[in-house]
Amino acid sequence: MSLETRMVGLVEDDQIMGESIVQRLSLEGVTVKWWQRGKDAVREMPDSKLEAVICDIRLPDLNGEDVFRAAARSSHVPPFLFITGYGDIDQAVRLMRAGAADYFMKPFEMDDFLVRIGELMGPSEVAGANVLGVSPKMKDLERLLARVAKLRSTVLISGETGSGKEISARFLHAMSGVEGLPFMAVNCAAIPADLLESELLGHEKGAFTGASQRHLGYAERAAEGVLFLDEIGELRPELQAKLLRLIEQKTFFRVGGEKPVPFSGRLIVATNADLSKMVKDGRFREDLYYRINVVSVKIPSLRERPEDIPWLMDLFFSEFANRMETPLKGISSLAEEAALSYDWPGNVRELRNRMERAVGLALGQWVMPGDMFPEHGIDFAGEERQMGSLEDIRSNAEKRHIIRALSATSGEVGAASRLLGIGRTTLWEKMRRLGLNGNNLDVTL
Repeated sequence: MSLETRMVGLVEDDQIMGESIVQRLSLEGVTVKWWQRGKDAVREMPDSKLEAVICDIRLPDLNGEDVFRAAARSSHVPPFLFITGYGDIDQAVRLMRAGAADYFMKPFEMDDFLVRIGELMGPSEVAGANVLGVSPKMKDLERLLARVAKLRSTVLISGETGSGKEISARFLHAMSGVEGLPFMAVNCAAIPADLLESELLGHEKGAFTGASQRHLGYAERAAEGVLFLDEIGELRPELQAKLLRLIEQKTFFRVGGEKPVPFSGRLIVATNADLSKMVKDGRFREDLYYRINVVSVKIPSLRERPEDIPWLMDLFFSEFANRMETPLKGISSLAEEAALSYDWPGNVRELRNRMERAVGLALGQWVMPGDMFPEHGIDFAGEERQMGSLEDIRSNAEKRHIIRALSATSGEVGAASRLLGIGRTTLWEKMRRLGLNGNNLDVTL
């Protein structure tokens, strides 16, 4: 059995039992976050990105049921597998009825235990795919979207302008296994309000002046694929009502039409606005908000995930260098430093645009800071930049590269050293020198 590199929580106060479970799971490539007190687990579990939790029922402070009920209040509850003695069997059964995944009675066969943990965690979807990014935040997002892809529920994707909402929606569509079906993207802010209904729902011949023939809208052309509505907050109230009908009754009317048209696609919507505030202000229908907010996905801004900046720069450089057939060799470390110092108010879209400009206009063999930022003489807050030493720049670049390798291998030092082409001992020494250790990175042996 291979569980690959995954994260499991363990709540167990027995030192021998705990060490045994940690050791066996580690041999399977599983990273274990071990708590010996229930209160510590309750406090830290919501931020630990766990795929399963192994929990003893009897703990020195709380009991396993307290831990489970506290975890159940979070938005993402990993499957719980309880460890119990004979005297706690009734409580274990009660926990199963309350939503726990399973329980094992002590003593148990470790091989059977590992198989059940593997079943609870499920397959490692999109592991290492790096489709949306290499940062932990984007890897988490990929895993979430891969799970959501199996559903047919309406999805609300929120995030700042340019953060990658449509790319995430297309990734979700691709992961659903129906790539051959249409993906119809509609920017509700880009189409004039008086034309949006006709473009979205279509119109019949003669429905209005100039309607010389029937027109099939985006909803109808989506067929059994995806209808993606970007900037959903821009819909006028009357069109909000018609979208609500489409969701609730799976039908709509073309403009000027009298016969309902079935809608068989999946609806994904996106916004950079605070829809809940718009509801309070009376600018967005409350009933529609709750119908589109079945599954909510938040896209982090680029400044929240700086690990993705060099990766995206390389991605865009390859795209534009191939398209323009440029003799450029690559991106200089100084340009990377400048990009990492910038706040990116326009997010990924701005980075892509700046890279396109840089590749097209660079005069040397390497993309330099001035190619990306003509304003390079001052820093991005309007103050004079302090130039670092060459050693500082080299160390910072090396540190980022090591962090990217560790991120790409989920913190596994052995795999990261192979990716970097250096020995494990050498990598540990570099991490020590650069101040990277288990206290500020989730690394595993």
